[in-house]
This record gives sequence, structure tokens and C-alpha cells, in this order.
Amino acid sequence: MLRGMRIAKPILLVSTPVGVVWGFYEAWRVGWWLAALMAAMLTVLGAFSVMTVRRILAERRAATGDAGD
Repeated sequence: MLRGMRIAKPILLVSTPVGVVWGFYEAWRVGWWLAALMAAMLTVLGAFSVMTVRRILAERRAATGDAGD
């Protein structure tokens, strides 16, 4: 399908967390309050991501008739 994704996907999986940690460190250097805001934003984004995945899985289970037990 997309041959470029063979190398791009692993690079993104490594570089994204590294960039987030680096950004958090730089935010802490500017001020602890900026790092706290960034941590709050990451917490909200993570929670919404988890809620989205759980909703998709629940809808797939409901569509196939699986009780999930």
C-alpha cells in the first residue's frame, strides 16, 4: 500500500516520544508553570485517546455481537 511507511512509522514511533520529553524539559527550563500546563495538556490528550480507542472497540464488539467476557 504505502511503501514509504515501512521506514516512516518506526521513525515516528521513536522520534515523537523523544520530542515530547525534550519539549517537557525545555518547558521546565522556561518555568515550572509551563511544564505543568504541558503535563495537563498531555494528560487530557492521553485520556481522550484512551476514551476514543475504548469507544471504537466497544462499537466493534457490539457490531459482531461479542459480549467481551
